[in-house]
Amino acid sequence: MKKAALAVMLLAAGLAMAQTNQDDSLHSKKQQITARGCVARSSGHFILMQSDPGNSYILDTTTVDIAQYLGQEVEVIGSETHSQSNSSHATKEGAGSSLGIHVDSINTISRKCAH
Repeated sequence: MKKAALAVMLLAAGLAMAQTNQDDSLHSKKQQITARGCVARSSGHFILMQSDPGNSYILDTTTVDIAQYLGQEVEVIGSETHSQSNSSHATKEGAGSSLGIHVDSINTISRKCAH
């Protein structure tokens, strides 16, 4: 009887841990995003400015040297982030909430931005 009770408790604990891990992985997955635009600098941040639909994203990375793309039209692939900022690039999601991209890769489309 004790073995059966122990087995049930271990099974329940295992299921609870599996559910917690599944919930964590769902919350930690960030939406993959591909965006095109011009790399600029504003308020100490590198940003991707799009002429249509007029969005801008704060670019964040630990692996890509974004400075070399300054003034170029690029395609950025990465994960969507939300950061608290008081920059002028606040989005509709609320004052001080800026949409950003954690850059995984960046490719030059044109060496100069079309204005």
